[in-house]
Amino acid sequence: MKTPVQFRLNGEEVAAFADSGANLLDVLRESVGDLSVKGGCWQGTCGTCTVLIDGAPRLSCITLAESCAGKSIETVAGLRRGADLHPLQSAFMERFAAQCGYCTPGMLMAAKALLDRNPSPSREEVVDAICGNICRCTGYEPIIAAVLDAARGDSRRRA
Repeated sequence: MKTPVQFRLNGEEVAAFADSGANLLDVLRESVGDLSVKGGCWQGTCGTCTVLIDGAPRLSCITLAESCAGKSIETVAGLRRGADLHPLQSAFMERFAAQCGYCTPGMLMAAKALLDRNPSPSREEVVDAICGNICRCTGYEPIIAAVLDAARGDSRRRA
């Protein structure tokens, strides 16, 4: 049975039909067409599918789509504003914090949640914020440096 689900996606009202028990990741990708959200482990352990729901980081692969009715959802597709990249995206580019790209959407969203609630985090707070996101390429140091750069305003906005 399909259930209608309405929510705000990156600032825009969206409506979709979700199968009973469908996860948010599948609805975002298959019904809404937001391919910026990636699936990884499908078990809630890798963090690559992290989105912000009402400002809090959540794993979309284990979040029921029906539970998101009336909520605000942000994905990595909503970070960029026109031709301007979000400071986190610029910092990730400048610090080479994205290699294979597997973890990047989830890392960006976890970092955004941190900076939204704490614009001047310590290194330890950054580590804590991204600890649920697995990265197999960078060794985490470029990612941590990029988040700290974005927090300090050290990254330039690029088109």
